[in-house]
Amino acid sequence: MSINILENFLPENTLPFLKIWFGEYHCHLKITKNRNSKLGDYRKLPDKTHQITINGTLEPQLFFFVLTHELAHLLAFEKYGRKISPHGEEWKSTFREMLIESIEVYKDDLRPIIKKFSKSPKANFMASPELVKYFHKDEEGFSFVEDLEIGTQFMFKEETYIIKEKIKKRYLCKNLSSNREYLFKSVAKVQKL
Repeated sequence: MSINILENFLPENTLPFLKIWFGEYHCHLKITKNRNSKLGDYRKLPDKTHQITINGTLEPQLFFFVLTHELAHLLAFEKYGRKISPHGEEWKSTFREMLIESIEVYKDDLRPIIKKFSKSPKANFMASPELVKYFHKDEEGFSFVEDLEIGTQFMFKEETYIIKEKIKKRYLCKNLSSNREYLFKSVAKVQKL
């Protein structure tokens, strides 16, 4: 895929960064349909080329953030070798540098969140409540579990739950049809009843 085709998915002024980061690496970039299990993925292929997949349904700034995350894998493995941990210190350092280098691409209200995140990048987007809330703030019909009161009922994946209590950073909730209890992250998106 030509890097210029990516313009349809990205915020303005990102191509100069991507041209530098992709450099001379041969990378197959696949835009996928929405996947609930992941936003993006990186793999080194048997023929020594690289493959990155990104959900094509992502908002442009989130698309660029995820693409940066996946490119950090490529660059860290190429710089430090294949024996590094996928989300270890080498990757964190690479991702941090890339985020700070491209901070001007992000909207003004997102920049402080990106700067804070870059101090200790996480492997999973969901590990940053600030990022999750920022990118899902405009979705109608959904609430975050942390914004609901104890005792509130909600729907999650077509099942009804009730919030029992907060335990540290998570919420203990009971499935009303099975009576089983589950821990929900504070930023789990649910439908309040």
